[in-house]
Amino acid sequence: MTAVDDPTRSVPAERPALVPFPVVDEFTRHCLREEEPETIHIEIRLPGRPDPARLRRAFTDALRHHPRAQVRQAPGPWHRRRYFWELTDEPDPGVDVVTVPAAEPGALERARERCLASAPPLSASPPVRLEIVGDPARPGGTALFLTVNHTALDGPASLRVLATAAELYGGRGDAAAAPPVRTAPEGRGAAAGPPPWARPARVARGRPSGGPGNGVLVADLAVPRRPPGAAYTVNDQLLAATALTIAHWNRERGAPPRPMRITMPVDDRPRAADMPIGNGTRLVEVPFAAAELAFGGRGGAARDRDAMGELLRRTARRTRALKAAPRPQLGYGAALLTAPVLPVAWRAAVTRGLRRAAGPWTSTALLSNIGRVPYALDFGDAGRSDAVWFSAPARMPRGLNVTTASTGGRLHLALRWSRALLAQRDGARLLELFGGYLDATETAAAGNGGAAERGPA
Repeated sequence: MTAVDDPTRSVPAERPALVPFPVVDEFTRHCLREEEPETIHIEIRLPGRPDPARLRRAFTDALRHHPRAQVRQAPGPWHRRRYFWELTDEPDPGVDVVTVPAAEPGALERARERCLASAPPLSASPPVRLEIVGDPARPGGTALFLTVNHTALDGPASLRVLATAAELYGGRGDAAAAPPVRTAPEGRGAAAGPPPWARPARVARGRPSGGPGNGVLVADLAVPRRPPGAAYTVNDQLLAATALTIAHWNRERGAPPRPMRITMPVDDRPRAADMPIGNGTRLVEVPFAAAELAFGGRGGAARDRDAMGELLRRTARRTRALKAAPRPQLGYGAALLTAPVLPVAWRAAVTRGLRRAAGPWTSTALLSNIGRVPYALDFGDAGRSDAVWFSAPARMPRGLNVTTASTGGRLHLALRWSRALLAQRDGARLLELFGGYLDATETAAAGNGGAAERGPA
């Protein structure tokens, strides 16, 4: 018998496929901090209760359908020039991807806290966890909590995986709806804003507990209305409401007025089953001059309505120009820092140092508008989802994120903040201000173009 024929001879296991970290993954990996876990929280409400065993099979099968979601960081020497993902065929041994916590008072709140407090480790595949929690506000209803390590996946990609799981569980197709097509008016460029080198406003500190991590509040609002044929979108209304909310908050705390920049993710990926999975959004910064945000009950209702209408139109021109301009995902600086020229450990140290030095020029806040959820998310006997919340990490020095998605004509908003900056009651006040300014964008719409109507998010 030859050595090749010997059945007792060990055969080396096939090495997992390797994928180099893209720019966003590497940059995020460089800047990880234990006190601010890099987690995405996705919360889906269902009218019924899915069978846990069937949902476990559907979710693990969905991960196989999207191999890029079932990864772990490959080990390597310190002098390597890149990080790599290992694609795995199954969850690693000992990794419980789907769990069902005990049904007890406060289970929903604790599940939400777990989403923020601990990111699935990058060393084990997959970097996602799904919890099935009873919804106390709806007898027989369920909340699904998906916790994702943002170094590996973003919110839209994670939702695509959940949509595949719903299709496999319910046995029905879940084709993505086509996004609305909007054309920009001709002959209009970007509205002038503050100079790009101006230091933007910071969110004024509230009464933080000083503890690590993030806090979050979720809300269910009406999608804001706008007049037919309006030059601005619901996304522009959300941007304006975010900027005005922070300006109002800062005035309440005596902070001097400063220009503001709101970071906004732009996602150009298709939503079908072949959607590229990973971190696929690019970030742009929408500027606001301090004078543009100085109204609000000071000049009378008519003057405020006119100022709001002008702010919305300027915001629309800026966002159209930013979306159309070609740009690397995190800008040219991040692309240069992640070029595989030096060992990745050296680049990591340089990146962290530059990030600390650039802290004063970091944008004021982040608004991530997922828009109308493009999937039915039909879980068969458990019913169709009727609410979807997202929240992204709120790291300092920015420390405040607003994330929105719409389902069935409702706007599901998550306000997430760093506990080093704000306390729970501070978040509640910001949420109150945001709701008021979002309503004010409807008033501007009614005063600038006839009867308002609900528009897509």
